[in-house]
Formats: sequence, structure tokens, C-alpha cells
Amino acid sequence: MEIEHFFQCPFCFSEISMLLDPSVTEQEYIEDCEVCCNPIQISYGMENGDLSWFNATGVDQ
Repeated sequence: MEIEHFFQCPFCFSEISMLLDPSVTEQEYIEDCEVCCNPIQISYGMENGDLSWFNATGVDQ
């Protein structure tokens, strides 16, 4: 089961929701904002199936 997480885009400040996989302990990837299409570096960590930390930073183009 995936976990829905809400965060703010570092470019347009829109609230975005993302589905995170709790079976992966740490993950890092780049995904475009669904509103402004700018690239965001997403990184997060899970502990015992719960989100322990999350970071969303803008990628310089």
C-alpha cells in the first residue's frame, strides 16, 4: 500500500500530492511539478512503514 504525502512545490508553491512506497527505506529521484512542470528533486526515508523524513528541492535548469 502506498502513502499519500502532500508538499509545496519549491517553484510555484502549489500544494502537490505524491504517492510514496513504504516498502523502500530511502529513495531519491526527480519529478516534474504537475502544475508548473519545473523539475523537483524528491528524497524521502521510511522507518517501520512510516514516513520519517521528506525533502523536495528545486533543480536548477
